[in-house]
Amino acid sequence: MTDRSSDNFPAVDGWSRRGFLRSAAALAAVPVLLAADPAVAAAELPGFPANVALYRSAYRNWVGEITADGLWACAPADAGQVLTVVDWAWRNGWRVRARGSSHGWSPLTITEGAAAGEQVLLVDTTSHLTGLSLDSGSAVRAGTGVTLEALLTFLEDHGLGLTAAPAPGDLTLGGALAIDAHGTAVPADGEEPVPGHTYGSLSNLVLSLTAVVWDESAAAYVLRTFRRDEADCAALLTHLGRALVTEVVLRVGANSMLRCVSRTDIPAGELFAAPGSGGRTLDGFLRRSGRVEAIWFAFTEYPWLKEWSVAPDRPLTSRHVTAPYNYPFSDNVPTVVADLVGRMASDAAWYLAPVLGNAQLDVAVLGLTATLSSDIWGASKNTLLYIRPTTLRVGANGYAVLTRRADVQRVVHEFTSFYRERLAAYAAAGRFPVNGSVEIRVTGLDEASDAGVAGAQVPLLSAVRPREGADTAVWLDVLTLPGTPHAEAFLRELERFLFERFEGTRVEWSKGWAYTESDVWSDEEVIGARIPESFGGAVWEAAVEVLDRLDPHRVVSNGFLDAVLVRR
Repeated sequence: MTDRSSDNFPAVDGWSRRGFLRSAAALAAVPVLLAADPAVAAAELPGFPANVALYRSAYRNWVGEITADGLWACAPADAGQVLTVVDWAWRNGWRVRARGSSHGWSPLTITEGAAAGEQVLLVDTTSHLTGLSLDSGSAVRAGTGVTLEALLTFLEDHGLGLTAAPAPGDLTLGGALAIDAHGTAVPADGEEPVPGHTYGSLSNLVLSLTAVVWDESAAAYVLRTFRRDEADCAALLTHLGRALVTEVVLRVGANSMLRCVSRTDIPAGELFAAPGSGGRTLDGFLRRSGRVEAIWFAFTEYPWLKEWSVAPDRPLTSRHVTAPYNYPFSDNVPTVVADLVGRMASDAAWYLAPVLGNAQLDVAVLGLTATLSSDIWGASKNTLLYIRPTTLRVGANGYAVLTRRADVQRVVHEFTSFYRERLAAYAAAGRFPVNGSVEIRVTGLDEASDAGVAGAQVPLLSAVRPREGADTAVWLDVLTLPGTPHAEAFLRELERFLFERFEGTRVEWSKGWAYTESDVWSDEEVIGARIPESFGGAVWEAAVEVLDRLDPHRVVSNGFLDAVLVRR
């Protein structure tokens, strides 16, 4: 089924699997925080609150493309200390950036080139802002520094859970809410929504949140709690890092037992076929279970399809799993993949992309069998979380196409057809811009009624904010190694195709978008027109107005956000 010729490649001088994995582990590690020299701190941060732990720290985003060394960082013990830090920053001309797990791609936290001399202070949320408690039988109160794995474990222990969640468990809740993180789920045929759950983003579960905001009457920053039915809350539900939220209350519901079946026997031509083609299509799986994900490695024909279904009792063929991360072959880079990646990076052997794609598929096919992971069943957390920080680090672009549920297969077919045609055309010219995969997920939208609160506000800047004529979002990501030649030009073509072909296209905030021929997050037309228009002028203006009013001094911002979040 696949080309295994990669097994014959010799070791690459200067690069070993061990060295590769060490590099991956270094990227995965929490940045080392070095205690500040009191004399230096007093000179560079005069008057900084003495009771707040202060450090020197590096910053690395998920793929190491955005880095900064020697930044000042602090670890406030509670929300009161966060307020003290923001107040100090405002009075001294500094900016603060909340730092969680740094599991993101876009420059929403730190911009590339930020240096030790800049007045940027990282606020570590993971050390202390990690409280968890039941606020009621159907709500949980959580600090924004808690990880999704810790949150889901806490919920599971109380018989609660989420319909869907992002695959990485190391994401902090605050970071996930800032960019409307999502999983993959729509109602299956005949499925009734469960109270306390949503098919939209995690932001749609917020009942209230506490943030540091400017109080005009007091002429000072204050801690303020916003209820979901307050107008200003709508801008804070997905704030992109333009606010500092310390605590949230989320609506939750009864936990579910989920079965996840993986298969690699359906050709892409059949799974992504045109509507009405028959056969085993993505739409057919959606109708049956409502929860699917397709991972299609570059230059291969057989995607890795995951299908989750609600199953109160263990199916006879399923393996019961009691912990998450059940695909170790994916979380730990195999030798063949590490060697290929090393050769491509060190020798500029980007033409090996088809070999790498087939090697990754081979690893998945064999790994699913060897680890008995092709059919697993357990509490929702244990099948939803499957990505560890030790996985292969690749760049990713991301878009949500809002459409009618009946048109999901058409959207997927047209996108994958265009992707396949362009990838083949590039390869024919000796260019290999993609060496990772296409990932496809499908979710519902952020329907305010899911919050169970009268007058609940819809997140203004959520990519799945409801749109007239749409009830479903198709999430499309393309993954490729950092530094891959021609990637930006190729992804620019895909981006233009999506915006021009599908009126309901929005960017996925945490990933890559606004491509030029040689850069990302740089296309002025996308930033200045396409993105605001995708939400509607009134919605965009309202969001920017609230965020500016709640932080008029732009203490919680950076240069990139200053350029993106402006009135158009």
